Amino acid sequence: MTESHTSRTLCESADVVVLGAGPAGLVVGLLLQAAGIDCVILERASRTHVQTRARAGFLAPNTVRVLERHGLADGLHRDGRRHGTCEFRTEDGRFRLDYGSLGQGGQHHVYPQQNLVTDLLTRYLDSGGRIRFRTEGLAVRDADSARPSVTTREPDGRPTRWTARYVAGCDGRHGAARRSLPPDTVRHHQHDHGVTWLGMLAATPPSLDAVGYAIHARGFAGHMARTADVTRYYLQWRRGTPADAWPEQRVWDELDIRMRAADHGPLRRGALLERGVFDLTCDVVEPLRHGSLFLAGDAASLLAPAAAKGANLAVLEAEILAQALVDALARGDTAGLDAYSDRCLAHIWRAQEFTGWMTRLLHAAPEQDRGAGGGSFFHAALQRSRLNSLRTSRIHQDWFAENYVGV
Repeated sequence: MTESHTSRTLCESADVVVLGAGPAGLVVGLLLQAAGIDCVILERASRTHVQTRARAGFLAPNTVRVLERHGLADGLHRDGRRHGTCEFRTEDGRFRLDYGSLGQGGQHHVYPQQNLVTDLLTRYLDSGGRIRFRTEGLAVRDADSARPSVTTREPDGRPTRWTARYVAGCDGRHGAARRSLPPDTVRHHQHDHGVTWLGMLAATPPSLDAVGYAIHARGFAGHMARTADVTRYYLQWRRGTPADAWPEQRVWDELDIRMRAADHGPLRRGALLERGVFDLTCDVVEPLRHGSLFLAGDAASLLAPAAAKGANLAVLEAEILAQALVDALARGDTAGLDAYSDRCLAHIWRAQEFTGWMTRLLHAAPEQDRGAGGGSFFHAALQRSRLNSLRTSRIHQDWFAENYVGV
């Protein structure tokens, strides 16, 4: 076999190569496909894994509008639920905010992200979209040229090179897109909130008809509905402690304590289907463009999950990027691509600011800020003041509502 023949058999092409089949990558792929743009999605995981990995479940009004605008909201409207109430439980009692009637009147739709991904993926495949599962992106090369390429490893281990006009990096913070950014021209901004969560999926119906935020001296606890039979819970967790360090009984007992079940009613208990520990950290890449390579979703920025912004930002960025790519490829208009980074970063920093505020509102003092007695009076006093303002000030409530559902 000659070298030229070998090169041909190992090289493929598309106008746009999309890395990652999460919400961002699938929305980009679907919008490009609808516009007649030749694209392919490369995903390192299997189809089963992509459709079953549990993530966030609260879709903001703008996300719903994007999906509706492009005919992608059928499953959401069929199986999702509108939600517009959150409940705060503190040492001073509990109070509720009907945020759906505050601010600009926006509500969330509760719809598990794996369901959304399944909807998008099914639509993409049914309409003839190209996707390669279990294909690992290794590097994006020559992004500063007119013909970048992506090197990959196929499921059988065979190396392949994809050439393209543009590359959409939607493959997360550890993906090939981020790894390929030149360190001398890209800034990475990182922050650790000093808080760790134990996240759990429980096989039990929700225990209250609201998002539950419990602020307790022992640490935060959270309750978020997912479906009629599955609920997500969170516990503020000592960093470095394994997810399975406590038996289920102790986990439920601690949730009862922090959510003050003795005062406000018992929690519905059930088997813990999944546990995971994650640190509440955040980062932002600037700029989001390097030549022909564009970042979206978790590849562009990572947010702490306290305000459920990640998936919503991903969909917003994906629509902006896809429309800009269509303008460039179909009409030769690159203005949208030139403005992409600045436009998306404005949304990202707004989401980061509110997520940081929300993180400070909900949590006991980070361990490094605690005194010899195990707590921080100053932190607790500020936290209580914020909560009292949120409880009593309509102006504060409107601000919370607008930012809680906004991206």
